[in-house]
Amino acid sequence: MEVGAGLGSLTVALADAGCEILALELDRGLIHALEEVAQPFGGRVCVMIADAMRADWDVLLPGQGWAMVSNLPYNISVPLLLDLLQTVPAIDRYLVMVQREVGGRLVAVPGEEAYGAVSVRVAYRGDARMVRRVPADVFWPRPKVDSVLVRVLPHPPPVDVDPVALFAVIERGFAERRKTMGNALRRLGLDAASALRVMNASGLDPQVRAERLGLTEFAAITRTLLAEGWRP
Repeated sequence: MEVGAGLGSLTVALADAGCEILALELDRGLIHALEEVAQPFGGRVCVMIADAMRADWDVLLPGQGWAMVSNLPYNISVPLLLDLLQTVPAIDRYLVMVQREVGGRLVAVPGEEAYGAVSVRVAYRGDARMVRRVPADVFWPRPKVDSVLVRVLPHPPPVDVDPVALFAVIERGFAERRKTMGNALRRLGLDAASALRVMNASGLDPQVRAERLGLTEFAAITRTLLAEGWRP
């Protein structure tokens, strides 16, 4: 499955490699050209006008074992990828081209500058790795930014905790960067003493910042909060 097939340069390369492709494109002005370049491959390339942010994936991607290989439109890359990882189990591997800064956020780990809520959300759903950088001068027209290829292999959540509560804690932790998790818990409605108690019960320093915590630590905080009666 290719999102944002455009004029079909990637589509043709995938077809030449022997793939069967569902090529999605929202811009109706490009569809005729896309269908023309796909025509020599017959039924192996299915071109469809579709908005990936509103698509019915259960209908578009029946069965299992799909791969998503796409040069993603930069403005939808993060929300689309997060949505697919969460809701479309039919896709078992991703290789996507995104803006370099976005790729850094997708693959970042605790302690890195790019690490944030998006990084944790991706890590909850899959194993993300940066495959290679792609310079701006290989594109026409030339963009103002470099790009990267990111590979994501979905996996089951590595922590056992209510995801709604978990992501509420994560989002609040990163809402004000450089603030401590103790302060973040107070913004979740706890008083200072309760926030201190929760952090200590979770085995963490109340002064630690979200940028230093991984999924295991966020899950520990969430479990303690839930045990204390907190609800998101």
